[in-house]
Amino acid sequence: MKMMKKVLAAVLALTLVFAFAGCGKKETTESSSTEAAQKSTIIFGTNAEFAPFEYVSANGVIGQYDGIDMCIAKEIAAANNAEAKIENMEFDSLLVALKNKQIDAVIAGMTVTNERKQEVNFSTPYYTATQVMIVKEDSTIAKASDMKDKKICVIQGYTGETCVKKLGYKYESFKKGTEAVMELVNGKCDVVVIDSATAEKYVKDNKGLKIVKDAGAFGAEEYAIAVNKDNTELLNKINSAIKTMIENGKVSEFAAKYAEAVAE
Repeated sequence: MKMMKKVLAAVLALTLVFAFAGCGKKETTESSSTEAAQKSTIIFGTNAEFAPFEYVSANGVIGQYDGIDMCIAKEIAAANNAEAKIENMEFDSLLVALKNKQIDAVIAGMTVTNERKQEVNFSTPYYTATQVMIVKEDSTIAKASDMKDKKICVIQGYTGETCVKKLGYKYESFKKGTEAVMELVNGKCDVVVIDSATAEKYVKDNKGLKIVKDAGAFGAEEYAIAVNKDNTELLNKINSAIKTMIENGKVSEFAAKYAEAVAE
């Protein structure tokens, strides 16, 4: 009987050891899973045809994508213990993709307008820009009114298209800025209306072009990040990160960095 008790006691002891060992392993696994789950992904939609804000590069900030907006997107994700992922698409498809929840936010040098505010919420603006005209160096266009009866090119969905439409001028729209500028370079149009920072990049890359400004015709505009109206949590996170970047000078630093790259 004593021997039987000793055997039972030994079996019970081993059972308890394995039981506790099993519990300990389970806690470790759950802890690791929780830690991994804390790292989320923010999917940003963009149109990588808008240098220096977003474009494709061999050494991008996020994968193959580079530019001011990509730096801002990466900082926003990092501030929220997340990873930034980029979905590149045509500009006029961005808000549709956002509303269909294919992406979480749009960062694409997008101007805040009353029309767009009806569809989405915008973050705190992070950049102020204006529209300009790109023309050939020998062009007689010196102000916006000189575009009347000229062949005008714009990019579909961009603010330049809206401005030209408001002026009442006929125009041809393209899906990519490079296509519109090539029309000008090849003498197939007289002027391209586009955002100032991007215009500088195109003029640098294509000899024989210049920029014409008309502050009276083209006012300042603000760029911001778009999110769905029902996603206030993400909007608050983005606003908090932008506020920090503006206060610590990061946005200015990114803008200066890419302005220098354009000027080189």
